[in-house]
Amino acid sequence: MNSSSVIFKKSRSRPGQRAREKSPEGVSQTAPERAESAEESPLSLASKLKNKAKRTKPKSTLSFGGDEETGDGEVFQVKKSNLSKKLTLATHSANVLPVSLDQATITPRSNGTPVYDQAYLSELKASTPTSRRVAPVAENYVEDVSMDLGEISVEATETSFNVDTTIPSESSIISAKQRRERIRTQGTQDDFISLSVTKRDTVPQGPHPESRLMREEDELGEGDDEYAEYTSAQERIALGKKSQKLEASKRKDAMQDMIADAEEEDEETIEWEREQLRRGGPFHAARETSPAKLVYKPAIIPTSTAIPALGLAIERLSQSLTAMTVSHATNVKAAESLVEEREQLDVRETELRDMIAKAEAKRSWFAAFKEWIESVATFLDEKYPKLEKLEDEHILVLKERSDMIAQRRRLDVQDDLSLVFGSLPTTTDDPEEVDDLGRVAPRANPAAVRRERRTARIARRRERAKNVETQREEGYSTDSSLSPSDAMDYQSALERITNDGRDLLSDVRAAEFRDPSLGLAKWFGEWRRRFGDSYTGAWGGLGLVGAWEFWVRLELLGWNPLETSQSLDEFSWCASLHEYSCSRGDEGDDEGPDAGPNDDLVSAIISTAVVPLICKLVEAGAFDPYSAVDARNMINLAEQVEASIGQDNHKFQMILKSVYSVFEDSILTSESLLASFVALNRPIFDPEAITARRRLLRHASKFLDTLARWRKYTGETFGIGELCVRHMNNIALPIAESGWDVGGEEIAREMISVLPRELIRALKAPLSALAT
Repeated sequence: MNSSSVIFKKSRSRPGQRAREKSPEGVSQTAPERAESAEESPLSLASKLKNKAKRTKPKSTLSFGGDEETGDGEVFQVKKSNLSKKLTLATHSANVLPVSLDQATITPRSNGTPVYDQAYLSELKASTPTSRRVAPVAENYVEDVSMDLGEISVEATETSFNVDTTIPSESSIISAKQRRERIRTQGTQDDFISLSVTKRDTVPQGPHPESRLMREEDELGEGDDEYAEYTSAQERIALGKKSQKLEASKRKDAMQDMIADAEEEDEETIEWEREQLRRGGPFHAARETSPAKLVYKPAIIPTSTAIPALGLAIERLSQSLTAMTVSHATNVKAAESLVEEREQLDVRETELRDMIAKAEAKRSWFAAFKEWIESVATFLDEKYPKLEKLEDEHILVLKERSDMIAQRRRLDVQDDLSLVFGSLPTTTDDPEEVDDLGRVAPRANPAAVRRERRTARIARRRERAKNVETQREEGYSTDSSLSPSDAMDYQSALERITNDGRDLLSDVRAAEFRDPSLGLAKWFGEWRRRFGDSYTGAWGGLGLVGAWEFWVRLELLGWNPLETSQSLDEFSWCASLHEYSCSRGDEGDDEGPDAGPNDDLVSAIISTAVVPLICKLVEAGAFDPYSAVDARNMINLAEQVEASIGQDNHKFQMILKSVYSVFEDSILTSESLLASFVALNRPIFDPEAITARRRLLRHASKFLDTLARWRKYTGETFGIGELCVRHMNNIALPIAESGWDVGGEEIAREMISVLPRELIRALKAPLSALAT
């Protein structure tokens, strides 16, 4: 290796060591020589001064308070080397303090310093005071001193600590007592007696005068100048490339200096600190013990033992092998159980992850389903009132038609009864009729009015007799038919209601709201397919029925089951609900759709929406108890409902109750109308009386045929047989007895032949005699 490849490292300057001090017997050095030996080298001093100048706290940049901090700078101190400290301690070993006072002595030493012994220490303890000297109290000292803020002064406060307290005069004592009494009775301006010497009003109160606390900023300042070095308050941002490079080089030099200071082991400072602790008092730290001197010890020669036998060794090895085999088997079994448990945990983790994924999918789906259901609810809230209004209009139209037919039928019956039993006397209690000009209209002759009605009725029957195909019942075609003008108005009203029902969804553009099979069936079907347990537990099928009811009632708007032969199976809602119910079997269920109320949606919608509508129609007058066609259609409709919801269902019993009420009301009306004529019973000779009697008996016979047919279907439900007996005894019998020989007996026999034997027994004597 040549000399050019040698790398020189600049060593740090080390402080110069002091020269060893000689003993007093030796030649002593002069003071200038000791000062030179104690100083360090100039290079090390210059480098330390430069580093400390960099780390000194910057002075405050404020324009005030600078003079107070001029003397707070860091003072340079010369560090002593470890060897010089040891030499100094060796030279002045007599100044070292003893560990305890028991070891001290005050005996003078050879170098002139005193030695502390036990006697001197005892005397020093006795002469040292242990408590503060108590000031003497004057004999005439008065405890009650006024605490008035306005009269307390600094001089009074200072004199209170003076030993030579002056005795107050009698006048001052009296004035002090009066002042205390006045303060006690009148009170001070404040609600407390202040202990402060000055008044509070004279002191600046600050931003919060009601608070007596002082802010830390007012007392200590903001602290920006004190911590400016650590908060980068004095740093400047370098903008140019040259200044940035200069700043980078400065940071790099500072980092190198800090690394060099951290790597330097300052043994002299550590030794100096230990020396100061040692001089300050007893230091119980562990003393440094010098390493013990190693002494050579020869190895111990073990004693000779006999060679062990081979059998014992083999037995010991066999036992060890057995124990290891058992331990190995146990460990293998534990490892297998751990592996199995881990596999189970992995499977459980997979199941839990699947459950979490399914729960999240379920939550998101139900959130979307809830939003869609809310939109359907908003749609129904808007459309339902309009639909109910149209239904009420339909009921009113049917009721008005029924009232017109009943009124005309009552007048016809009244005309026939007046021919058979005589005319009722006219009453003057009726209000007079007034025309448009306020004139009293003349009353019409009742006989002339009856004659005109009879003529019009005969003309209608002849007109109806021309077309036999459209005749509903031979002989009674005009009983439930309207006049041409009234029939036209009735048809136009029904068409208007039907058109309004179609226009109810004209402003709806979404197909899922126009057709429930595209909206309701889709969402509820997906609910049933994906979350079957939730669908079954929440009775989702009945919820679907409740939402589908609007479209069912809208389709049934204007429907009269007694005028048309259209059955319930022919409606689109029935086919859609049946398809939805059967789709459960197509999704993988081998058993097919359930028969429960949650899946038999057709029966549920019939009992919920169709049956109440049928009851309203029947009670409004859609069912004519004198019409055999209406009776036949009513029986067919009841059979359809019975096949769907069952005979024992209370909704089916509602239909039977409605039909029974129609029959009962008709009998009550006929009884009340006939009772007045039977009570009069003043017949006059009229050739038309025989024809009128036969017409009345045919009318009653027709009603009995309809009632008997309905009883044949329902049985003795709600006492329908009693109505048959009441009709025969209270209506047919009085009319037949008025002309028993001229057709009354013949028609009565025909009517009795319709009744069963159990009802014939309850008839009155003339009728029961005809049966025997």
